[in-house]
Amino acid sequence: MMPAMLAMAAIGTQEAKGQGKAGSLPTIASGVFKPGPAKVAGEKRVSHSYVSGMLAAGNLRLEMHETTQEAGAPHEPIGTHLHNELWLVREGTVELTTNGVVRRMEAGDVGICVAGDKHFIQNVGSTQATYFVVTVGPPE
Repeated sequence: MMPAMLAMAAIGTQEAKGQGKAGSLPTIASGVFKPGPAKVAGEKRVSHSYVSGMLAAGNLRLEMHETTQEAGAPHEPIGTHLHNELWLVREGTVELTTNGVVRRMEAGDVGICVAGDKHFIQNVGSTQATYFVVTVGPPE
């Protein structure tokens, strides 16, 4: 799973195309890129975007970001989406809650939330937690 996620991370946004609802999203082209600038993503949480856009087939959106949650940070908002989400924990200990089921994740673990599931992720350790999020699904 990790090689597939790393391969997805090697995709850059270099060309803007798109139609209909996805018209404002760029088409993702192959490339190498660095994380974007830090964005405060909630209390004690910072994210860096890597890529966001439409795959060449035109019907799937791909987005990838890295988030760091400080110890004691409140969990992110509970959400549901039309897309699927994959989390790869780089450091720390988090809990991924999907439809009320809590699953503990540590560095190297991968969690998956399928479209439509209610979910959130929270740092439950005593140190900061950093994880990558990859989303794949229809534009929203």
